Amino acid sequence: MSVFARFAPRLQQAIVSRLGWWSLRPVQELAGEALLAGRNAVILAPTAGGKTEASMFPTLSLMVDEAPVGVGALYIAPIKALLNNQADRLGLYTEMVGLRRFVWHGDTDAHERKRFLNEPAELLMTTPESLEVMLVSRRVDEHKLFGDLRCVVIDEVHAVAGTDRGAHLMSIIERLARVSRHDIQRVGLSATVGNPQTISQWLGGTSK
Repeated sequence: MSVFARFAPRLQQAIVSRLGWWSLRPVQELAGEALLAGRNAVILAPTAGGKTEASMFPTLSLMVDEAPVGVGALYIAPIKALLNNQADRLGLYTEMVGLRRFVWHGDTDAHERKRFLNEPAELLMTTPESLEVMLVSRRVDEHKLFGDLRCVVIDEVHAVAGTDRGAHLMSIIERLARVSRHDIQRVGLSATVGNPQTISQWLGGTSK
């Protein structure tokens, strides 16, 4: 059975009717198989090669099957511009299956942040630094927000792996792992990684 056929029916229907796709690319089939099985993964494909969908479609499918309480998935980008660039695309993908996404970075309006904290979206898009600020804020109840977190997707993972910034991000993810009731799935996206095995081990952290 193809990975596409294993997606939640609502997602299958949305992919066909809203995107006009009848099948997935090879990288999306391979990634979907790993992610639906609950495995951590590094997804490699050229720019515009379908990495975002390879990570997001299985993640959304699992959230459609069992809606999270609070944030179910995190999408982390190394720079704000990438978040803004992906906001519409991920907004479409979440909206077409009845879920929501929220973008939190330095320019996000305070009123919108407050509304998100009161009614969290299922997918949170943020940067490593904004995520840290969120976790140290007295206004944020991390257990309410991230107690049902299932998956963390790090875009452009090569930009942070093996750096001080990357080590700091991993410590933040480990903090979330202690808050969540799940063994958080870790997914890295990249077009330029030459050592995927090393990055996979780094990304996995304490995850089993």
